[in-house]
Amino acid sequence: MIDENGQQLGIMPPPQALAVAKQKGLDLVEISPTAAPPVCRIMDFGKYQYQEQKRTREARKHQRVIEVKEIKFRPKVDEHDYQFKKKHIERFLAEGDKVKATIFFRGREMAHPDIGRRILERLMGELAEVASPEMMPRLEGNQMHVILTQRTGRKSSARPKALESAEAATTDE
Repeated sequence: MIDENGQQLGIMPPPQALAVAKQKGLDLVEISPTAAPPVCRIMDFGKYQYQEQKRTREARKHQRVIEVKEIKFRPKVDEHDYQFKKKHIERFLAEGDKVKATIFFRGREMAHPDIGRRILERLMGELAEVASPEMMPRLEGNQMHVILTQRTGRKSSARPKALESAEAATTDE
């Protein structure tokens, strides 16, 4: 048993421990029920609960939920539109969010997925200093997408491994 100041009072039967706690006007709280013998502490339980709630609120306040923002491109994207959307991606990454860059194909555009792949590879190359791809561009149905995350603590000149492997794969074909 431990008192309110953190001093060990020794091993005692539960009725005696309750009597000591009641005498001090505090509660007897079981801290570690699995220990042999169980560890109990004399404290103000309401104050303890309040402090725990306060700690959890404070921890929640400093948490940041990472959202996945999506930016859509078309295979025939104009240069100005491309640059405009690239700036949005940079802003989203700076805010700490992930970005899903998607190329949307319609009709006969599906016959040329290489155009969409080139757009995404260009995007990954230009954003290599601030972003790294989680995976290589993938074609799913009529959409090709890549998820970009903010680059962490690496040298800005380092290129992502996924981009280097993609360039090696395109030169082999």
